[in-house]
Amino acid sequence: MDVKTDDRAPRAARERNPEKTTQDILVAAREEFVEHGLDGARIDRIAERAGANKRLIYHYVGNKEELYSRVLLDAYRDIRAGERKLQLTDLPPRAAMDRLVGFTFDHFEANPWFLRLLANENIHRAAFVSQMPEVRELTSPVIAQLRDVLRAGEAEGVFRKGVDPIQLYMSIIGLSYFFFSNIHTLSVVFGHPLDTPESRAARRAHVIGVVRGYLGVQQA
Repeated sequence: MDVKTDDRAPRAARERNPEKTTQDILVAAREEFVEHGLDGARIDRIAERAGANKRLIYHYVGNKEELYSRVLLDAYRDIRAGERKLQLTDLPPRAAMDRLVGFTFDHFEANPWFLRLLANENIHRAAFVSQMPEVRELTSPVIAQLRDVLRAGEAEGVFRKGVDPIQLYMSIIGLSYFFFSNIHTLSVVFGHPLDTPESRAARRAHVIGVVRGYLGVQQA
């Protein structure tokens, strides 16, 4: 009887805090998907990581595919929330562009798991993201802000004309994404450790400079 009573107590406590339990499950699921991918992930391991049981996972979030979708969506929500806080249109065009590029680089640096999730989803040819209308809705505001910044820069004569905001945004992402997604192989190829504070800072400054140069901004 003592064993059964002790076993029920933590479960009851878990159920009384659904918000924390859900968050623990999602963090555990993210770790599992990053480490094993969607195909290799297991609900049993997610439950063990979260300190929950499978029943709670199915109750609060759903099956493995639903967990994966939720983790992906939360990842997109997180980066878009950060972009909204930049308030790009409140800044001079050049400062706004520097802030966006720097934020993108810093976000990838601080959240290496995001790169792994994106890589896994591309392996699946965006099968899950394509079923999430909210992802497109989340992206629209940053593209609109970027378009406004480009127009302001054109009007001030500091940016060249005709820059496509979507193409530019993809370039900003790519310049940072490639560095972090290939940082270990690049370190070997070039015989220089890139995963150091000095190398990351140099790359960050380079990426900002590349975008400035493309836009026609005079380098200081």
